[in-house]
Amino acid sequence: MKTLLLCGVCLFGFCSCSIYAGSSSKDVVRDESDIKKLEKSSNELLKSNNEEKKCSLIIPENIKKNVPQEMQYSVFLQLICNLISTEYVKGLSECEITEKAIAGMLASLDPHSSYLNEKAFASLKNQTEGEFGGLGIEIMIDEGFVRIISPIDDTPAYKAGIKSGDLIIYVDDECINGITAEEALEKLRGKPKTKVKLKIKRGDKIPFDCEIERDIIKIQSVKAEILDNIGYIRISTFDKNTTKDIKKFLKENKKLLGLILDVRNNPGGLLDEAVAATNIFLNGGKIVSTRGRVAENSKVFFADSGDLTDGLPLVVLINSGTASAPEILAGALRDNKRAIIVGTRSFGKGSVQKIMPLSEKTAIRLTVAKHYSPSGECIQANGIVPDIEADYAMIKKPESLFLIREELFNNALDADKKAKKFAEAQNKKAIDELGKKKDKKNDEEEDQELLYRKLSLAEKAAKDYQLSKAFDTIRVIERYNRIGKKK
Repeated sequence: MKTLLLCGVCLFGFCSCSIYAGSSSKDVVRDESDIKKLEKSSNELLKSNNEEKKCSLIIPENIKKNVPQEMQYSVFLQLICNLISTEYVKGLSECEITEKAIAGMLASLDPHSSYLNEKAFASLKNQTEGEFGGLGIEIMIDEGFVRIISPIDDTPAYKAGIKSGDLIIYVDDECINGITAEEALEKLRGKPKTKVKLKIKRGDKIPFDCEIERDIIKIQSVKAEILDNIGYIRISTFDKNTTKDIKKFLKENKKLLGLILDVRNNPGGLLDEAVAATNIFLNGGKIVSTRGRVAENSKVFFADSGDLTDGLPLVVLINSGTASAPEILAGALRDNKRAIIVGTRSFGKGSVQKIMPLSEKTAIRLTVAKHYSPSGECIQANGIVPDIEADYAMIKKPESLFLIREELFNNALDADKKAKKFAEAQNKKAIDELGKKKDKKNDEEEDQELLYRKLSLAEKAAKDYQLSKAFDTIRVIERYNRIGKKK
């Protein structure tokens, strides 16, 4: 069975993200000499970053005296297993103890390494087609709780108002603090049309209940629109159709002033698709490299020559929910000086996992490498820092104000009658609003972000500060380029 590289933050497979990758893409050129150089520098870097730390484990004296040194740790581990088998309050079989030991060992390495039992491995394999049952959320274990990295667009969780950063503290009235990734998966998954009740902790607010109906998740990873002759491409995840859909949109719309790639709250996806999608906008250059201790886990991905947009002004929107695959895209476009990155620092999931089957039904997921942007910056825990910082905020237009303008004065010189009429109407509206204004209080005021999800692109651009900033950036670049051409 083939081992597969992973690029994504989904631990449990009940979201849209098919996180398999590893086969080379037609859109990617790999230079063997560069790979050899990378392997050498990778080993030197990893050696310097992973200096051996003194182990705090103390081997009992009787084992030290009676067991050869190379076997002492194995014997000590067996001793612990025997103690659990005989002394633990609940009887466990040797099989159960071994499985828990493997699961605990892997879970203690990092948040993305884990043991995949029969159910978890089957669930992971079923994700590759982008259609599965669940809630539509990307999660990770954070200090014993399930933290939501991002809800996937148009899924049950997204429609129910689940937000990036939420903590799930109860599932169906059962506290889930301290459970493993696989246990969380079993509780959250279920048959389509069945409901699950979550208790959500959001920031410093009082925890609240949220009931969500499970469904078969069908993902449309790319949604594209045009506003003011600027292309807006929303990429919610990188699946097998992402690159194809982007190319189709560009082919059908050749006379654009610029493009916005919105990968906010995009939690990952197929590595090859992220590389291929990035390649659309580049004329050569490095896209990303992976560096691990084993040579086969060190790879470098290049773009071929052929920017399909012919240098069209490009802005990439990111935020703290932008993780893994979209971080590769943002880092590559930034470092190749191809795009302006707008938003807030991304999530920082820059590690590579490999699925290693142990049998036909079980496997381990092991972190084997890290992602590096073309400039050599490690994405892991650092994320991508935007060129233009723009925090999430809703633009609120002020209430109608009195206008004081020259044309309102009697006998004003060159006063435009239409402008005067407009100003007078605006002032009348302001007076009417003041007269009607009442002190309104609504204890059940709907979250502004949830209202935002229902808006059209034009309405979003008028209210979303980050998106508005992206459109303004495109307009500035396009205007600057036009001035340059005139000269």
